[in-house]
Parts: sequence; C-alpha cells; structure tokens
Amino acid sequence: MKVISLLEPFASLIKEDVKRIETRSWKTKYRGEIYIHASKKSISKKDEVINKLVDYLEDKDFKYGAIIAKGKLVDCIYMDEAFLLIIDKNKIEKECGHYEVGRYAWVLEDVEVLDEPIYVNGQLGIWNYPIIEDEREQISFEL
Repeated sequence: MKVISLLEPFASLIKEDVKRIETRSWKTKYRGEIYIHASKKSISKKDEVINKLVDYLEDKDFKYGAIIAKGKLVDCIYMDEAFLLIIDKNKIEKECGHYEVGRYAWVLEDVEVLDEPIYVNGQLGIWNYPIIEDEREQISFEL
C-alpha cells in the first residue's frame, strides 16, 4: 500500500476530513488508495498558526509515527491563479495548506480512520508499506 507522511496536525486534519487537499511542491502520477502517516516530529505549541489548526480537530491525541488513516488520492492539480481563486472560497482548506502558484494540490477522497494506528517509521515521498491484512487472510485460507 502506498503511504504519504505528513506532519501533525495536517495528518489528523485529513483523518478527520477537515482537510481534503495535501499541498506539495512536487507532482505525482499516482492515483489510488493511500495511507496517511503522521510523522514523528512533534508540533510546536508556540506556533499560533498550528494552534489555530489544532482547534479544528476533535481528537487532539496525536499518534506520532503512525499510519492513522486510509483514503484515495484522486487527482494532482497544478496550482495556477484560477485554482487559487477557487481555494480562496474555502477558508479552512486554505488555512490547512501551502497554496501558491507553481505548487500542487493532491486531492483526497473517501478517507477512513484506521481502527488501530500502525506504528512505523515514515519516509520522504510516497513510500510502500506491506498490507498485513492480506497476509492474515492468506494464512487463514491455507489452514
């Protein structure tokens, strides 16, 4: 399964469906299911912008270093002036990302919270994590 690591509170904002677009400086051709991983780096409690974003969350118990949700990456849009005008109409989404011409908007849909977080080291870029559930199903079937 493909995975993307994000700093908190951004991973949790996606988990709680507050944030539907991840902003990046690079594009991806990948489309499909993707895990959302909360990186191990702790948030700064002194950062006013971060504190405002945390206020949008119901669950403030961050699972640093864990895969916390699964969704679908359905599009990767180049940010031009027209796109930025559309984003300006969604105040919360705009606050949750880094929007400027030349960057990319990764559009996520159908985000689901995992029943249990999966603690694993993150990586840069899109990375792979083996799907343990499939292995369990194969073992049960063979018995």
